[in-house]
Amino acid sequence: MDKRTTDIVAYLTWIGFLIAILSGDKEASKFHLNQALVIMLFGLLSIIPCVGYVWGIVVLVFWVMGLISAINGEEKEVPVIGKIKLIK
Repeated sequence: MDKRTTDIVAYLTWIGFLIAILSGDKEASKFHLNQALVIMLFGLLSIIPCVGYVWGIVVLVFWVMGLISAINGEEKEVPVIGKIKLIK
C-alpha cells in the first residue's frame, strides 16, 4: 500500500490498523499510525460510566479530525492527545 492508503486504513478500526501496520508503508506513515493508535487507546476509556459518554464523543471528534487529516495528506496533530508518541 502507498502512504496515503496506509494513513487512511490506519484509522478504520483495529483490524484496519493491523493491516496498515503489517502491509502498509510503515516508515512514511508513522505519524498517522501513531495518531490512530493513540486515538483508539483513549477511545477505550469511553466505557467508564457517565464521564465516558462525554469522552467518547470527544474521541469521536478526534477520530474524524485525524481521518480528514489523513485523507488530505496532512500531518496535523489532534488536540490534547496528539503529542503522545507510542510508535517511534
